Amino acid sequence: MQNRNSYNPDVLTCLANLSSDEVFTPPQLANQILDLLPKEIWSDKNARFLDPVCKSGVFLREIAKRLNVGLEKEIPDKQKRVNHIFKNQLFGIGITELTSMLSRRSVYCSKTANGKYSVCESFDDLQGNILFKSIEHTWGNGRCIFCGASQEVYDRSGELETHAYQFIHTEKPEEVFNMKFDVIVGNPPYQLNDGGGTGSSAIPIYNRFVTQAKKLKPRYLTMIIPSRWFSGGKGLDEFRNEMLSDSSIRNLVDYSDSVDCFPGVDIAGGVCYFLWDRDNKGDCRVENIHKGKSTVSVRPLNEFDTFIRDSIAVSIIKKIKNHKEDSLNQIVSSRKPFGLESKQRSYKTGDLKLIWSGGEGIIPSSKVTSGQDLIKKWKVLLSKTSHDHAGQPDKEGKRRVFSRLEILSPNTVCTESYLIIGPFQNKEQTRKMTIYLKTKFCRFLVSTILLTQNISKDKFQFVPMPDLTKEWTDEKLYTKYGLTKEEIGFIESMVRPMEAPNE
Repeated sequence: MQNRNSYNPDVLTCLANLSSDEVFTPPQLANQILDLLPKEIWSDKNARFLDPVCKSGVFLREIAKRLNVGLEKEIPDKQKRVNHIFKNQLFGIGITELTSMLSRRSVYCSKTANGKYSVCESFDDLQGNILFKSIEHTWGNGRCIFCGASQEVYDRSGELETHAYQFIHTEKPEEVFNMKFDVIVGNPPYQLNDGGGTGSSAIPIYNRFVTQAKKLKPRYLTMIIPSRWFSGGKGLDEFRNEMLSDSSIRNLVDYSDSVDCFPGVDIAGGVCYFLWDRDNKGDCRVENIHKGKSTVSVRPLNEFDTFIRDSIAVSIIKKIKNHKEDSLNQIVSSRKPFGLESKQRSYKTGDLKLIWSGGEGIIPSSKVTSGQDLIKKWKVLLSKTSHDHAGQPDKEGKRRVFSRLEILSPNTVCTESYLIIGPFQNKEQTRKMTIYLKTKFCRFLVSTILLTQNISKDKFQFVPMPDLTKEWTDEKLYTKYGLTKEEIGFIESMVRPMEAPNE
């Protein structure tokens, strides 16, 4: 039995899962990220390190440990070595006043850099090299011009946290410390409430920290961020294009399920960390970790307009693209296929059948503001959200991908809770399309870029348009596209079966 007096837990491990917006980094994960950096940097007494988003100080603390070992021969005196490391090599910016004090406590062993118990003797001020400055948002047209925060939500009184992070609320981040850095590392805040709720209705903010860090032109940049940028989306399309075209990203470690990386923290679409190497361009080493299993490939990130996280999926998509067929997304509707909001309900009289989430009724055709070409046609109704929680797999690692999927007869419309696929000439064509959509093959291709539970038109870009004179099965599709046993097994392991279509 362990002697309880000898048990000395790392407090930063206990802080790891306090929030899904501003996630604390466990020490073990911080070291995995630091392992991406070249080993020789730990023995370079001139190298400077910056964490611009200090929360617990774990990155700076672990960097200090490595430098303390790496510089032992060059600076034998331990106190001189510690003074040199903390004074000349480690720098941070707290995201709040509280986290700046926590970071100093972790790094200097004192919440004040010049305190009695500080391990560094070289500071004559309270903050040392871990700074915090209260910043205000700069409003323009109801939004912060730097981070996009909603003025309605974040224009607060002084005693409340503004979430105006110093590093990204300036056009000149180099002026914070007035020096160049060799390494920038961190775990930035992930999102801000945009006034419409949280989760998928919040605006991403982590991308702004990555872009700002690149402006400083460090030799190396490594950050851990949500993987949602792989397929773009709300506020991320430009960032996705920038990342995919950046050949300085030489290493990308991707967790399909965030819980495998941050125990107890559910982040839709998973998380990833990367190494950006300014002076060393080329293909990227991509490692995807799913249910403890790791797959590795070396490839350019911009093979497609969206990033495919698994190399086997890349192989499957390439085989499909070789057939040069039209994409199914050409006949998938955009949001609000009939211009009807999700809260729309039945009228007392009407000439059209109306379907909403959880019910149906009638509506006059005069209330339908778009999609008139679909009203009198056969079509397929598809729920806009998957039943999978935040797009995540079940306990077996499989995803359902679609939830409600059924044939819709002429003179039937729906609210924005659904997408429409079509139109089709008759019920038989519609039935065959529904069968096709329920194949694992089709739903797998959607899942490759479905990183949250929200399904949209662009998620069908890799799904080929089927020949509706035939009734397709997974076996026929696997044969048509020449998939190997490994590729078939991969699809079967990733997607749950779906019931037969309604008649």
